[in-house]
Amino acid sequence: MQHGQCGKNLTWTLDDDGTLTISGTGKMDDYYDSAKAIAWFPFRESIEKIIIADGVTTIGKYAFYGCSILMSVTIPDSVTTIGANAFGGCNSLTSVTIPDSVTTIGANAFGRCNSLTSVTIPDSVTTIGANAFGGCYNLMSVTIGNNVTMIGNSAFSRCRKLTNVIIPDSVTKIDDYAFNGCKGLTSVTIPDSVTTIGDWAFSGCKGLTSVTIPDSVNTIGNWTFSGCKGLTSVTISDSVTTIGDWAFSYCDSLTNVTIPDSVTTIGISAFDSCENLTSVTIGNSVTTIDISAFGSCENLTSVTIGNSVTTIGKYAFINSKKSLTEVRIPASVKEVGTKAFYGCMVLKKIFYPAGANFVDKLREGNDAKLIPY
Repeated sequence: MQHGQCGKNLTWTLDDDGTLTISGTGKMDDYYDSAKAIAWFPFRESIEKIIIADGVTTIGKYAFYGCSILMSVTIPDSVTTIGANAFGGCNSLTSVTIPDSVTTIGANAFGRCNSLTSVTIPDSVTTIGANAFGGCYNLMSVTIGNNVTMIGNSAFSRCRKLTNVIIPDSVTKIDDYAFNGCKGLTSVTIPDSVTTIGDWAFSGCKGLTSVTIPDSVNTIGNWTFSGCKGLTSVTISDSVTTIGDWAFSYCDSLTNVTIPDSVTTIGISAFDSCENLTSVTIGNSVTTIDISAFGSCENLTSVTIGNSVTTIGKYAFINSKKSLTEVRIPASVKEVGTKAFYGCMVLKKIFYPAGANFVDKLREGNDAKLIPY
């Protein structure tokens, strides 16, 4: 038997059968630098079971990090905080019950727990830390409690078998990379409480088929839905003002999109390489269609450009080469970037405001007839 102290009023014992027991009252020590080495670290690969006795209030940072054969853990109702990296890399842990007393799940708390298949986050939790469940490749279901306000950076990234997520009405922010690389995710409900969807938040979710952006969201971040190859339908609410760079790029199955009048900026390559996008309607508040915003949308047949657009960036519609036959440039446009319609092989007509100083830019890389109005 091994034993020692792991907090001011806490002790630990490791039995020969691989059971680690934490006893006493109060906070567990944090273990995050060489000055305070984890007492049971030399034995971490022999720990199969952890019992945390009632009275322990926190699970320290890195406390059980790398316990590779750990299969079960008992967390009592006295625990309020699960520290950063507490169970990181516990590859054999299949399930965990988080008690109603826990309010904070720290960064990477269960990161790379590759055998974890399900988790329930109770209503007591308000914050899911960065990468809290990142890399849990076999996590298939998660229930998020009704008081979580933020889903942290990379919180569920690379949870490849996660199929659906219900985000409660308490959440106001879905942080960067939150569900990045969740290839099996087919359904997600974003509630009206959410105001921010971060960069890369759902990128690489190849199984996601439809998304509704609620009225509360103002900004769709950079790369937010990039690579969502199964996405066929996107509803963008009237509250969104900015569609970030590469936000819907490489959404191969997206066929049409309507950009509401609230949007003022369509970012760089926002819909780049959406190969099956056939029609685009750009609302009447958009002022800038940025560089390559609809580049390589090969099957684009119809483009309606709103009357507030002043700038069409370079390469904006480059290589819309199979079906785009006609484009009308509204009188509001003052600048067209180089090669905006380059490689549009079947483009026959471009209508433009008489006297415009960008006519030469319209001629670059296509054989369309230029028709002033």
